[in-house]
Amino acid sequence: MPTSLHDLTYPAIERALVADGLRPAHARTLWNAVQREGALALAERTEFLPPLTRWSAEHVGESARFFFDEPALTADTASSDGLTRKFLLRLADGQTVETVLMGYTGRSTACVSTQAGCAMGCVFCATGQMGFVRHLRAGEIVAQVLHVQRELRARRAAGLRNLVLMGMGEPLHNYDAVLTALEILTDDRGVALAPSRVTISTVGVVPGILRLAEEKRAFNLAVSLHSADAAERAALVPASRRWPLDELIAACREYGAKTGRRIFFEWTLIAGANDSPRHAEQVAALLAGMHAHVNLIPLNPTNGFAGTASAGAAAREFQRVLRERGLPSTVRQRRGIDVAAGCGQLRAEKARAA
Repeated sequence: MPTSLHDLTYPAIERALVADGLRPAHARTLWNAVQREGALALAERTEFLPPLTRWSAEHVGESARFFFDEPALTADTASSDGLTRKFLLRLADGQTVETVLMGYTGRSTACVSTQAGCAMGCVFCATGQMGFVRHLRAGEIVAQVLHVQRELRARRAAGLRNLVLMGMGEPLHNYDAVLTALEILTDDRGVALAPSRVTISTVGVVPGILRLAEEKRAFNLAVSLHSADAAERAALVPASRRWPLDELIAACREYGAKTGRRIFFEWTLIAGANDSPRHAEQVAALLAGMHAHVNLIPLNPTNGFAGTASAGAAAREFQRVLRERGLPSTVRQRRGIDVAAGCGQLRAEKARAA
């Protein structure tokens, strides 16, 4: 079975080359071309020494042992403010995933997908509404970041600084592939993202949170909370029936105790549903004593959910209550509304139009 070069960590590439009789030093040259420079062809690499050139010609390409993940760009939409772009990328089997590039002063952030579809079924999420198709391989996750890198270079824009795994899919449902991709992307010989600039988002997959805690991973953890009441949360996040709220909070406290890391809790503000001062009091009580930060995010509307975004006044009042209870929070900007930047929205729009 052919293997994607983008699936391989640096040690795996080194082992493959050494097994074929090449010196370990060639691994650095190949890795630099594939990961740092984002090359999608090796035939013209003038820095390759003859043994690596011969190996590449024999073993990399169509019908060879190794190939590149090269998702096809099927849609590229820029927001009216010029700060957000959303790419719809078609994978080799025809599945499409979304990748979002967000520009800020002096830096850029990429939001990538980890699955085609999602099994978690969050009622206000376009990806959750479409159901689960399959996991992405590590290389398919890496390839999204490399696509963003090439776009930034072409535009001579600010370099990629932050990575968030908040696109299509539940990262902790695809744990091994996600962590392999992050090992590749944080390797300082390649893309070299700082682990502290990487955020893994989850709806509350408790086994994954506990595994992150045990392995003491240096990435940021963001938990989609949305309600501090077990019944209300289960209505919004069906996965809460499998991993109830009390189990989720216990796992988060264990994660904090073992890693010493702050946890970000995502709270989608839905008008009349979870945006009252009472809800703010509940979340403050639920997270009391935890090293936590709450991100308040006005709802990104989808066709499959009737809710609407909270007004600015409600968000500010919610934040005021949290502040008085000693819980830090941020009201996040809604970015890319006009390019369907919410998880799964662009894919859903293209599917409806087909």
